[in-house]
Amino acid sequence: MPRIRIPRWARLTLLWLAGLLATLVIVAGALWIYLHPTIERTNGIVYGQRNGRPLTLDILRPEKPNGLGIALMVSGGWKSQRAGGLDALLVAPVLRAGYTVFAVCHISQPESTIMDIIDDMHRGIRFIRHRAAEYRVDPKRLGVTGGSAGGHLSLMLATRGALGNPAAPDPIDRESSAVQAVAIFYPPTDLLNLGPSTENDGKGGPPLTFAKGFGPDAQVPALWQKIGHDSSPIYFVTPAMPPVLIYHGDADTLVPLEQSQRFQARAKEVGLNVPVIVHAGGGHGWPSMIFDEWAFVDWFNRHLKP
Repeated sequence: MPRIRIPRWARLTLLWLAGLLATLVIVAGALWIYLHPTIERTNGIVYGQRNGRPLTLDILRPEKPNGLGIALMVSGGWKSQRAGGLDALLVAPVLRAGYTVFAVCHISQPESTIMDIIDDMHRGIRFIRHRAAEYRVDPKRLGVTGGSAGGHLSLMLATRGALGNPAAPDPIDRESSAVQAVAIFYPPTDLLNLGPSTENDGKGGPPLTFAKGFGPDAQVPALWQKIGHDSSPIYFVTPAMPPVLIYHGDADTLVPLEQSQRFQARAKEVGLNVPVIVHAGGGHGWPSMIFDEWAFVDWFNRHLKP
């Protein structure tokens, strides 16, 4: 049979494609390794009770801890998953930077009201602070992160975190629920003014999909004004608020960008700068969010490290 001669350009093309494929395999492998850091994990630690059920958190401790902790508000639509449900890759950059992550879960709405969920997140921070020595993190330097409802809960801690009751019979309740740095994605900030959100009923009522989560009183306009006000971080911004960083997509129809921009404007009124990084074309979440956490790491490094 005659020998088939492959043109030089074809050989070079094949070599180039082989090199490209090898590079892609190496990059994919390195990325997989990066997103699956070695951790020591403890699931289902009970930090309180709600409606006769335990409130739990998971601890994800990195291979080389830096002595600082980040509380992750495990909440989407004010619903939370059971202990052990969080994949470490979701916080891989934070873990890679040495932060111990406390994944704080809650009882999902409507079984638990959103107001109770807020209270339980305060309890979670107090619990972490109370056991900081055991968990080998600095109780005076706790960060918080989350997205959507988790971002909202993070801001409620940022704006309403407070000293505990020194006379409380439970020593956990004597601790502060304040946090020292916040980095979050697309948070609802003003439940009384939902703007162009698809959750806006056009009558000034609670978010359509989540109305039951605010309890039966939320259906009474006068009572909703009080509930919505007390559950909205924008009304509790003070100069004492810790540093806050927000990432938000400009195509988000569930929690429109203006929610973060209005919070930013309110912070400016009291002399604070809240950076709002706009992800062009981003909806209520986008595929590259995991890489935005590199900026979160930088933020926590700047504001939590001595």
